[in-house]
Parts: sequence; C-alpha cells; structure tokens
Amino acid sequence: MKYPIQTITSFLILLMAGILVQDLQARQNANFELAERFTADNMRNMTGSTFLRANWLEDKDQFWYEWENSEGKRWMFVDASRQNMRPLFDRDNMAAQLSEEFNRGFDAKNLDLKGFDYDTDRELFTFHVDSIEFKYHIDRNFLEKGDSLEAEERERWATYSPDSTYIAFAREHDLFVMRTDDPDSTEIRLTEDGERWYSFQADHGDTTSTERLRARVNWFEDSKKLYVKRQDWRDVDELWVINNVKSRPELETYKYNMPGEDNHYQDEILVFDMESQEHVRLDTDKWPDQSLGGVYFSNGGIYTTDTSSDHMYILRRNRTWDEVDVVKADTNTGETQVLWSEKSEPYFNVMNSYLGIINDGEEFIWLSERTGWGQLYRYDSEGNLQNRITDGHFMVANVAAIDTTGQTIYFEGFGKEDGRNPYHAHYYKVGFDGSGQQLITPENANHSFSISDSRSYFVHNASRPDMPTKAVLRDNRGREVMQLEEVDLTRMVEAGYTLPEQFSVKAKDGYTDLYGVMWKPADFDPEKKYPIISYVYPGPQVEPYPRSFSVTGTAARAHSLAQVGFVVVAMGNRGGSPLREKWYHNYGYGNLRDYALADNRYGIEQLAGRHSFIDQSRVGIYGHSGGGFMSTAALLSYPDFYKVAVSSAGNHDNNIYNIWWSEFHHGVDAKTDSVTIENGNGEEVKEERTTFSSRIPSNAELADNLQGRLLLVHGAMDNNVHPAHTYRVAEELLKAGKRFDMMIFPEARHGFGRYSAYFERMLWDYFAEHLLDYRPEGVDYNLPD
Repeated sequence: MKYPIQTITSFLILLMAGILVQDLQARQNANFELAERFTADNMRNMTGSTFLRANWLEDKDQFWYEWENSEGKRWMFVDASRQNMRPLFDRDNMAAQLSEEFNRGFDAKNLDLKGFDYDTDRELFTFHVDSIEFKYHIDRNFLEKGDSLEAEERERWATYSPDSTYIAFAREHDLFVMRTDDPDSTEIRLTEDGERWYSFQADHGDTTSTERLRARVNWFEDSKKLYVKRQDWRDVDELWVINNVKSRPELETYKYNMPGEDNHYQDEILVFDMESQEHVRLDTDKWPDQSLGGVYFSNGGIYTTDTSSDHMYILRRNRTWDEVDVVKADTNTGETQVLWSEKSEPYFNVMNSYLGIINDGEEFIWLSERTGWGQLYRYDSEGNLQNRITDGHFMVANVAAIDTTGQTIYFEGFGKEDGRNPYHAHYYKVGFDGSGQQLITPENANHSFSISDSRSYFVHNASRPDMPTKAVLRDNRGREVMQLEEVDLTRMVEAGYTLPEQFSVKAKDGYTDLYGVMWKPADFDPEKKYPIISYVYPGPQVEPYPRSFSVTGTAARAHSLAQVGFVVVAMGNRGGSPLREKWYHNYGYGNLRDYALADNRYGIEQLAGRHSFIDQSRVGIYGHSGGGFMSTAALLSYPDFYKVAVSSAGNHDNNIYNIWWSEFHHGVDAKTDSVTIENGNGEEVKEERTTFSSRIPSNAELADNLQGRLLLVHGAMDNNVHPAHTYRVAEELLKAGKRFDMMIFPEARHGFGRYSAYFERMLWDYFAEHLLDYRPEGVDYNLPD
C-alpha cells in the first residue's frame, strides 16, 4: 500500500511534535518553586515551635517554657500543683522597657532574648540583648539592667567547682587550680607531666598557646575533689586535612585511630584532692587497649554521686566490645573492685547502657540485654543481683528518672504496646521490686519526658511524622492535668503542605516488619507515575526516618525533595536500630557494607506493587555519612535496580574510619601470643602480647559495577569521615573508565555548614536531571540570603 508523500510528511511532523511535547512536559515536571516553598527554613518560619521544652525550677513543681506560633514568641509560666498557667511577662511591657534602655524599637511579638534562663541562686530570670545582661524579677514584674557579658566570655577557660570555691584550668597541657576568693589569683599547679597528645587540656593537640585554656576536668559534687580521664594518644598515628581557602593553605593535624591498628589510645583516670593537692591514679588496668567509659555509654560511662567524693563508678570495656565491667573505685587510695561483669556476643550494646546509683551506692539499677531484650535489673552494694525489675519481650532503652523515696523508676520502653510502631517511645513507671508497672503516656505516638524534681508531675510531647506535636502536663500516675501547646499548621496548610505517611513492609526474609515514612509532592496526582527516591542510613545506631513530627533536618530535606516531583521514602532495615530485639540490631555484624541493601530494595519493590503511582523503573537513592556509604553500595550492588545515587560524606572504606564505628559494628579479632622480650636487666623473658585485626569490604571494590548516575560529595576538611573515603571510590571509578560526578566543598566539615543550602539544591537538580529528564537552563542556584 502506498501513501501520498504529503501524508507521510504530515505524520512525521505530528510524530515529532508529539515527541517534542512529551519532552517539554518531562522537562517541566521538576517543580523547584514548590521545593523552595518547603525548605526547612521556610517551614520553620510557617510553623514556629514543634517541641515544648519544660524548664523545671529546682525543687519546685513549677516550670517555664518558650513557644512560638503565628501569634509570635511568648514565654509561659506553669504552676503544676495549682494547675495554673500564665504569661511569664507582658510582652508589650517588656518591649517598652527594652526600648527605653536601648533607645530603639522592639517587636513585642518577636523579642530576641538570648540565653533566657532561670537563676536558681538569685531566684530570678536572666537573659541578654546585645551582650547586655538583664534580670527579670517575676515576683515584682521588674526588669533590671545588668553588666556586659564580655568579662564572662574571657573566662571560657574556667571550670568552676560546684560550690564556686575553685577554678580549674590548663596551661601548656598541665592542670592548675586557683581559689576564687584569692585576690592575687595564685595558681596552684597540680601536674608537671602534661604534654601534647597526653594532656590535661580539652584541646590535647594544641601547640601554640601559653594562655589559660579549658581543662578536661570533672568536679565531684562536694567540690573536695576533681577527676580527669586522661588519654595517651602519643603513639596513635596522625591524620591531616587542608584548609585550601586560607590566604596560605593551612594543614590541620589530628590523631585518628583506625580499625585493627596496633597503636591504640590508652585511658587512665586521675583523682585530685583539693586539700592535699595530691592525686591518685585509679587501678583500672585489665585488658589490652581497654576503654574506661567512652563513646555511646550513658553519661560517658563514668559516674559520681551527689553526696560523697570517696568513690566513683566506671564502666570498663574491652577492645572487642563484648565484655563490660562495673567498677567501683576508692578515690582516696586508687583501689578498685569489680562489682559485676557482663559478656555479650557479638558485642555489648553500649548505646542502650544505663547504670543508676541509688543512695550513694547502697544499690544499683542496671540495663542489660541478656535475654535478647533490654530490661532493668537491681543489684545490691556488693554487686549481687537482687531482682529483675522489668520483664517482657520489649526494649527498655533508657531510665528517664528515679524516685528513691518512692522506690519508683520511670523508664522509656519500645515495642510493648500491641499494634503500635515499635520505634515510638512510651514511658512507664515501675517499683524497684518490679511491681506496679504502668503505662503513663497512653497516646499512640512517639513521646518525650521531662519530670519535676519532686517526681510528682511530668511534661511530655506526643507526636508522629503524620501527627503534629501536642504537649501535655500529667501527674505521675499518667493522669492529664493540663494541655499546654499544639503545633499550628494553619500557614503550612495554606501553602499546600501535606503530612507525610507512615508505612510498613517486610524485610527480605519475608516476615520481619520494617517501618518507614513516605513524602509526596503537595500537588500529588495519584493518576501520574512518580520516580521513587529512598533516603537511607543503615544504622546500627538509628534508622533514617523520623519518629516524631519534624519540619527540620533530614525530614525537611526529604519533604522538599519530594516537591520537585518525586515520591521520597525512608525505611529501616535489619541491623538498623538498637531499639528492637538484639538479633535485629546485630544483624549486620561482620557484614558492614552489604547487610542493609536487600531490605531496602525489597521494601521499594513492595511499595511499587501497592501503589500504581510509583514508577519502579526510576529509582533513586541518597544519604549522608553512613547513608552516603550505603547509597553508593546500593547503586553498585544492584545496578539494574537503582538508577541514580547522591552520596554525601560517605565512609566508603570503613578500614580507614574510626574504631568506634568500624570495630564496634563490623568486629575486630584479637589474637594473644607469647613473645620473647628483653627486660630491663637484659634478660630474655616471655610476655603475652595481644594484637588486633579487622578487614571490611569497601565500596571501591565494586567500582566496575557502576551503570547508573553517581554524585559523590565531600567536605574538604571533614575530620570525621576523611575525604580519602570519597577519593578512593573516585580513583577506582576512574581506573574503570566510569562516568560519574563529584563535588568537594572547600573548608567544609562533616555537615557541610554554610554549603548546606547549595548542596540541597544540587540534590534536587541531580535527581531532576536523571530521573525527570530535566535540563537546567541557567547556572545560578536560588540560594537563601
């Protein structure tokens, strides 16, 4: 069959026009105006406060709080026992008084009162404006002008004893004190062996200053003694970053322990007596390369009491993280005793640790996962188990407060309430003997908890990602006393805001429940097909989605990204969170690169199967730090599934990341051998020596697999995840002849700082270009002022 040439020409013109229209529609699909409308800064301005922080007055059932909404900023005062709430001061009167002091106008609805706080000793409120301190007497409704704050700023080096008798400080790495009542400010030198990297200074790498500097000291409550956790980093290898935007590029040197290295920092604790000016070194040596307290332990893993400086308590951990001792130390002699020990394979979950010291060590409250779930246990003064306090297949993650008079514990629990998200915190009370356990925050939400010193009343914020915050005052039985505040979304809704949605899917094993949050565009059309982007963070200390209502941080970034024209999701994975069973938290041990990937892919596949508006052929993934590591690993492990990744500040090679992450979560092997050495007398003797090793798969090993589009981003001065992580991936991609994109932010640390707004718009652009076929026409980003 033959067609006239005119018909063929017309058909081709219509076909090309259709292609052009489709292409134009695709390019116009990126809605950056909507994304700009819902950035974190803009949403914060539209909502105001999203969390109520109760500031309880010492030993009183009274508190104050600050709250901001469409009516402006206000300060409220609450008397819980009288169930009375009133403004702390009249805003118009306050503005008028400040206007008189400064001879300029003040906006009564937006008073910028810096450092607003209650001074317990003087029983008045203090704040400052333009570095001038003011005192507000609530009983007389009187504002009093104070002194300039410049004098206080010059004393940042000072650490005062609780009774303000002494000031501790450091100079050239040694420790000093002086009496506050000494008119001559006579310095008392307590040490003479301080040096760089084995220092009493907070900045233990300082090489320049001879001035007074802040010391790494902690005072006992009775002010009779202080202690220092001193660390010897002298043999630990150095690491470097360069500030390239200085007038002359400047090298920054710091010490950094990598997994499996022989030269590990060494901990010791020294206690100094103010009367004798002598000190003792606590006898804590036990394991090679042990830690005394340290990262993740509650309160740093070192505890003192309110009544005496004669003893202190230390959580001591071995380098393989699977043994912890509870140690009692005599601060007069330096002698120590182990009250009890706990071994936990593959590691002790120090993230959920808790040691409560009751009545100066008459008994103790201890959090343990020995049953596979975190539960509370009670020990006597000699370390003997008295009774189990909580019981059940749920997680106790923290003790919020203890009422020693009422023999009652208030604790944070997860996963106890049927039919609720197991990551939502609920609060309970229980007796020391395990009796009378009671839920005191009943709402189906994630809760916070702030209780008065009398333990009679508490304030809690209840919210979910899909439920704005409500703040309530309750008594210690959980009965509602007063509703306080609720987030006002009026302006957000007027701007088109829609709440995110919660969901659950199955892990790759087919039966483990995973939980997540989904964000959609404000102009969402269920008849359309949207690319799906997964925001990831593998854990194992937290999962990536918000548990509470939020318009800031990663939740805001996900929300604004969705407005460009995507469905954005964040979900957990096995091995992600310590708030569930021990097996779940430990799932990724020994497999630090790959453990989270299959669950993320399978979760996306399930969501695409449920929702016709999700286009599974266009899948993106992004994350920061551990999420930067995971997003690149996913793109390289499943190149047929993930099409685009934006990976920022990723620890792509955990063999050069810090030991507190890599050895803890992947594992470190210890090997003890008998070696022959020469002693001080020139004699050959046998000595046991322990060495450690660790080997972790890296993203660079997968570079040949790249098929999709990858953007690597890093801060040039990131001294947490060194830029070498990204450079190593880049090197292997270059060797493999792969096309990829890369951005290094000058002078930026791990969080990108002043480049954050630029990075967020890069994120929008990159996914729009490669998932929506958007082609940017200009070169300028619309950065906020």
